[in-house]
Amino acid sequence: MPKLGMEPIRRAALVKATIDEIGAAGTLDITVSRIAKRAGMSSALAHHYFGGKDQIFLAAMRHTLTVYGAEVRGALAMADDNVSRLQAIICAGFTNSNFRREVIAAWLNFYVLAQSSAEAQRLLTIYQRRLHSNLVYDLRPLIGDRADAAAERIAGLIDGLYLRRGLDQSSDMGIDATEHVLALLQAELKEHA
Repeated sequence: MPKLGMEPIRRAALVKATIDEIGAAGTLDITVSRIAKRAGMSSALAHHYFGGKDQIFLAAMRHTLTVYGAEVRGALAMADDNVSRLQAIICAGFTNSNFRREVIAAWLNFYVLAQSSAEAQRLLTIYQRRLHSNLVYDLRPLIGDRADAAAERIAGLIDGLYLRRGLDQSSDMGIDATEHVLALLQAELKEHA
């Protein structure tokens, strides 16, 4: 007989185990059995909760995106004007929690999976549109009609530097990347002034 209330705990354990396994392997070429073993349960139970490896990985990416979204919302809550809100959005993308080896591996594999999985592409599109929308919301009062194009450049630099710095194992990766994106923001604002 199933234990009541265990499903959310087991699902969370499988999601964490998935991210950890991807980080250890550096690839999606892992088995549900390995994920389940890391989570301390049977592969049959993992299949029961998620259906298959792709569904487990997508759940792991939804979790990663949820954590990132919470960091952005927390940073925005502390900001009091458009510029500080833009700075908060930029800084949230380069926090230490986003630069853990396993999270970087999950993001890299997520981009690859999005080329062949409609559901992964949908999640990636949601992330990209939300980032763009958040940037445009605070750029528009500052630079008017140029907001959309500036948001595209800033979002592209955020994603590009995240991938580049994520593959570089030196320390202070996020600080360096943040400074580059903040410099672009300043250039965009200065051009309008």
